[in-house]
Amino acid sequence: MKNNKKSLCAGIHQPNFMPWLGFFYKWSKCDTFVFLDDVQFTKGSIISRVKIKTIKSDQWLTIPVKQKGRYPQLISEVEIENNIKWGKKVLGTIKTNYAKALHFKKYFYDFENIINKNHKFLVDLNIDLLKWLANELNIKTNTIKSSELKDIKGKSTEKLISICNSIGAKQYVSGFGGQRYQKKELFKKNDIELIVYDFKHPEYNQLWGQFIPGLSIIDLLFNLGYESGKILIEKEA
Repeated sequence: MKNNKKSLCAGIHQPNFMPWLGFFYKWSKCDTFVFLDDVQFTKGSIISRVKIKTIKSDQWLTIPVKQKGRYPQLISEVEIENNIKWGKKVLGTIKTNYAKALHFKKYFYDFENIINKNHKFLVDLNIDLLKWLANELNIKTNTIKSSELKDIKGKSTEKLISICNSIGAKQYVSGFGGQRYQKKELFKKNDIELIVYDFKHPEYNQLWGQFIPGLSIIDLLFNLGYESGKILIEKEA
């Protein structure tokens, strides 16, 4: 799926909160990965929450954000509700459910430091976590925020194409689900190759019984440690 030397390959995605494995698989297949932070924030979306595995089943881990009187707001504008002791709750929940994981101690200190940075904006917290996680997975792809790019126009597919043109990308990596809303003909018209992958979720050893797919990447990292990147990045869809 990697591009040749003549074509820059791009991936574009909202900066979600500690997302699932498929997010990082897409990221690993690109030369440049763009954090799409200048689009509307959706209440209750995976930009501010993610599922982890617990002793009983799975549960949502959520970052509280300021929303009253702020609708609509861009992802880049969303502030964390820091008057709530959410950090202590998040760290406590992670400890309770992952302290027995084989590689928990290796990663928890860095994770704790990022959570305790007292970020004002959700996007900054998410990107700090995403870059740390990518580094631990040995993903070396360059990153940039869409809000840092100039003269980006349009919505949906038009916006994706505008971003690709802005960074000189002639290939765009899309998840299988993107076909529901992306206009293939526009990529072709703009001489951008649309590469669609269907990520097959690997099964690995988890705590607490039966395997549950679609959890936060930290579930993989805490359980498999160094092997996480190999299982994720070298896996072919």
